Amino acid sequence: MRINSLKFSTLYALLIVTVCWYVIHLLLNTPTVPDPLLTFSRLVNLLTDDLLLHLLSSLGRIVVATSIALILGITVGLMIGLSQFFNTYLSPIVFVLFPLPKIAFLPILMLLFGLGNQSKIILVALIIVFQIIITVKDSVMNLKKEYFLSIKTMGATRIELFKHIIFPSILPSLFTALRLSIGTSISVLFFAENYATTFGIGYFIMDSWIRIDYIDMYAGIVAISLLGLGLFLLIQLIEQRYLPWVQLEKGTQQSFLD
Repeated sequence: MRINSLKFSTLYALLIVTVCWYVIHLLLNTPTVPDPLLTFSRLVNLLTDDLLLHLLSSLGRIVVATSIALILGITVGLMIGLSQFFNTYLSPIVFVLFPLPKIAFLPILMLLFGLGNQSKIILVALIIVFQIIITVKDSVMNLKKEYFLSIKTMGATRIELFKHIIFPSILPSLFTALRLSIGTSISVLFFAENYATTFGIGYFIMDSWIRIDYIDMYAGIVAISLLGLGLFLLIQLIEQRYLPWVQLEKGTQQSFLD
């Protein structure tokens, strides 16, 4: 039921955005805002040409960067949340680095790791990892000590402690952090792909803009928007599938609001 509701709300939102776009196109009557129907038609044609390769290149960078950020972020977040030693010596470093605009490090990363995929992947990972570290750390530290004492008195091993207490507590917040990070990471990747690369949706959009090919440019913008939406919905569906208790809590809260 929830999946069907998600599909309906997504289609409804896309329809409203398309209608608004078409109205703006009619009002402005300028090539810089092309007809959305022509843009969608062009997008379909481009997907059978080279646009799909650009999208896959960007998606590959995002998947690798997100995987790296998850591994590092969960590990460091658990270390800080479960150990007073790491909390004392790592937390100040995390909180100093977290508010810094990571995109400013792109020139440094390109100098250290080259102009290829490595610098772009590391940049996106930097965007996501601090959000994950803080989310995991806060989730663990907000757990009541009684939970740990109760499961330990029943003879639970360390693995069972993580399985039944720690991971279920961090997963809801972790999925929320991922959803919030997706849009930011794609925006940063769009910027990074304008430097020393010939493949990537960011490169495709800016190349179309330079060639004054506005329909291709808008097709690229739609493509990168659909990429972000697809990743967002994928995270949402995984959460609904493997974290059913979270959806139950949300439904209960909604019933109280109604």
